[in-house]
Amino acid sequence: MIVAAVTLDPTFRIGPVDPRLFGTFVEHMGRCVYTGVYEPEHLTADADGFRGDVAALVREMGPTVVRYPGGNFVSGYRWEDGIGPRDQRPVRLDTAWKAFETNAVGVDEFVTWSRGVGMEPVMAVNLGTRGVQEALDLLEYTNMPGGTAWSDLRRRHGHAAPHGVKVWCLGNELDGPWQIGHKTPEEYARLAAETARGMRMVDPTIELVACGSSHSQMPTFAAWEATVLEHCYDLVDYVSLHSTTTRSTRSPRRSSPAPPTSTGRSTASWPPPTTWARSSSPARRSTSRSTSGTSGTSRASPARTT
Repeated sequence: MIVAAVTLDPTFRIGPVDPRLFGTFVEHMGRCVYTGVYEPEHLTADADGFRGDVAALVREMGPTVVRYPGGNFVSGYRWEDGIGPRDQRPVRLDTAWKAFETNAVGVDEFVTWSRGVGMEPVMAVNLGTRGVQEALDLLEYTNMPGGTAWSDLRRRHGHAAPHGVKVWCLGNELDGPWQIGHKTPEEYARLAAETARGMRMVDPTIELVACGSSHSQMPTFAAWEATVLEHCYDLVDYVSLHSTTTRSTRSPRRSSPAPPTSTGRSTASWPPPTTWARSSSPARRSTSRSTSGTSGTSRASPARTT
């Protein structure tokens, strides 16, 4: 068993703690979204279908920022599927987590919910199966006041004011072979650089986060960061550093995602992929203390370090 000791001296201060260190994420995975933060049939659900008991717990814990929509999920996500009237949104296969994605929750709902519980949204763009143009379209939809195709569409959807999302992640864990659209360091670095350059042309006030290594035991660890920063140093503000731990020891990522163990409206059988099956709508549940929808933390470290 590893034993660690920490000595605290209140008179010895190095500097202020960035509030954004106390972050979390919401991903379309298992029960995190559906029957987690969002469950219209739940006794505590608000008018938008979000659970009041979960919202209360999030406010109590006090995280400051929340990343959306993933995670592995984002590398196959089409953000346009999650906007507009819910009854017109398509159901898609979520190949990251072997589920049916209903798209009942999307960009507009997420931003409204996150700010309602006291968190600033951090948006991730899909650099796995998509690229520069789709990222620019999403940024235009969220941050432009109006007068363009995507911003006017947001206004027609009932959101006259821009969402003003300030922090954006350029993909997720694309060094990992489990990731849809897995890339070499050079492939990712070039795509991230061009995406960052284009996004700053749309909104120069945003902050950008480049993908760092998914784990310190990745075969490309450190070399990945060196290559990414060679291309992106002057274009990004942060590099994301992921570390996955278990109860007993740190361990490298598996070559494929673990099977989901929870059920919910958007989950499906596992495996094989040929057994995709929609699960039934969630039943009403009694109110209880739950941390569904608030799993994990995300942290970003400054790229410009010496």
